[in-house]
Amino acid sequence: MSTPERHEFQAEVKQLLDLMVHSLYSNKDVFLRELISNASDALDKLRFERLTTSSDAAASEHAAADLQIELASDATARTLSISDNGIGMTRDEVIRNIGTIAKSGTREFLAAAKATPRDGIPHDLIGQFGVGFYAAFMVAERIVLVTRRSGESHATRWESIGDGAYTIEDADRPQAGTTITLHLKPADEEHGLRDYANERIQDEVVKRYSDFVAYPIKRGDTTLNSMKAIWDRPKAEVTEVEYREFYKHIAHDWTDPARTIPIKIEGTLEAYALLYLPAKPPVDLFSPEMKRGVQLYVKRVFVMDECKELLPTYLRFVKGVVDAHDLSLNVSREILQKDRQIAIIRKQLVKKVFATLEEMKRDAREDYLGFWAGFGPVLKEGLIASEGIDHDKLLDLVVATTTHDAAAPTTLAEYVGRMKDGQDAIYVLTGTSADAVARSPLLEGFRAKGYEVLLFADPIDELWLEREPKFGGKPLISIGRGDVVPGSEEERKAAATAVEEQRRELGDLLVCLRAAIQDEVKEVRLSSRLTTSAACLVADEHDLTPRMQKLLAQLGQAPPPVRPVLELNASHPVMIKLKAAFAADSTDPRLAAYARLLLGQAYLADTGQLPDPTAFGKALDDLMLRAI
Repeated sequence: MSTPERHEFQAEVKQLLDLMVHSLYSNKDVFLRELISNASDALDKLRFERLTTSSDAAASEHAAADLQIELASDATARTLSISDNGIGMTRDEVIRNIGTIAKSGTREFLAAAKATPRDGIPHDLIGQFGVGFYAAFMVAERIVLVTRRSGESHATRWESIGDGAYTIEDADRPQAGTTITLHLKPADEEHGLRDYANERIQDEVVKRYSDFVAYPIKRGDTTLNSMKAIWDRPKAEVTEVEYREFYKHIAHDWTDPARTIPIKIEGTLEAYALLYLPAKPPVDLFSPEMKRGVQLYVKRVFVMDECKELLPTYLRFVKGVVDAHDLSLNVSREILQKDRQIAIIRKQLVKKVFATLEEMKRDAREDYLGFWAGFGPVLKEGLIASEGIDHDKLLDLVVATTTHDAAAPTTLAEYVGRMKDGQDAIYVLTGTSADAVARSPLLEGFRAKGYEVLLFADPIDELWLEREPKFGGKPLISIGRGDVVPGSEEERKAAATAVEEQRRELGDLLVCLRAAIQDEVKEVRLSSRLTTSAACLVADEHDLTPRMQKLLAQLGQAPPPVRPVLELNASHPVMIKLKAAFAADSTDPRLAAYARLLLGQAYLADTGQLPDPTAFGKALDDLMLRAI
């Protein structure tokens, strides 16, 4: 036996352990479910390794039948052990997996935990951030882990009291697998700490949360769980409680799912699936390291924990299991990408998810609006994908704030149903935030004439709307680009005539104003879309908007610089005063200052930011000095 080595936990794990040990976490039962889930994963991996590396499939299946999880407790010594004969870990894997948390989002977990009320950590956080093992420190004052990797002859012993350090040394274990022994804290019912050395309480937790685990959970000769593969049982035989608990098992999410989607595929191939729509997005939804895709089984044999090929990226939040009966167990990721059966299954899964979302939108509007608020930005990623996307179905799911009723988001179909006679486009506007886009001066002319505009504020909206999609034969046209004027053809002609008359009258003033800011704008022109504001910014018809340029820069691309168009309201009192000042003295230095102020005002209305705060401040100083 080697001398124990003392190691310090990763800094963030120290903070995490402190939270686990001292938090008043309301449902401490989570620790046992997480440890059983980890043991089940270890058994899955060993079974798959045996089936894909052994030439004797029958022998491998026989060996797989012996895989199990075992609970053992000692009420006197106050210990609880969770053992498995799964794949186990090497010494390096123990240090990597237990001593540090490389990709589990610990920073986000700590930030979220610190932001919660003092009466406890919300019970969904532990599962969301992949820190289930550490939850054991809520109930244990000391944890000992002994593990041996399949195929190796020596074992490793890990021990910690949750004080920021752990010891590790060589150990003996007769077979591969892992045993975690918890030296339990005294029971404290007042603070939700039950007596987990009590077998009745263990049975209750197993039955409630882990009944569907595919391997026997045993205590001696007694099996505590049913081991039913919930996904290939008839829907009528499965309760909602069972569906919800299976979701929590595979998703490590302690909140109930928004929808459950059982699927049976028959015909040219046979497959079963059980998919879930989460109720709220995980914090790593937009992280490249997000664990996504559903679990893949072949005839109830685990194959892959994260099969990305089964669902498109824009459905990466969907959780679940797919059991494909006709695939080979030796399937690899490269084969999966080209496998015809996987393509057929994927098509059916997407179809069922779309149908469920459509049903939710139609029959449970409030549920759908809540779902869209969290996952809408991800679904809209599908509108910019180049292959295999049913754009019409995705557009059917889009919900947006509207000038028709700010309190009631609308669908594109509902918008089309309210369109005015002769209206040939769906008018949209994007912005940096919901408040900013709702206050945009670009809306003034449309509101004045009673034309509805859809308002979009997610960053992804700039990308998919840039493609000018169509819905029901109607193009989605941005009112922030080009010279979009609401109304009939006759009304547009009348507006154009009025603007032309004003331009003839104010043309020299426009030239003067543009000269002061010519390096910052493409053009200064009169607007037919403003009614109460003095100025606004628009993109030329084929130019990128300022927000689009910023978004591309954030994505690592370098778009060519594009200057916006400054539009001015000829009827605004400021323009009337500027006209008089210009008529009195066309060289008046205040005119240049006013040009900069108008440009700054337009930028603030458009993006909430000034491209050159110094120039804006200097122009404001000059005008104040002249006025005092």
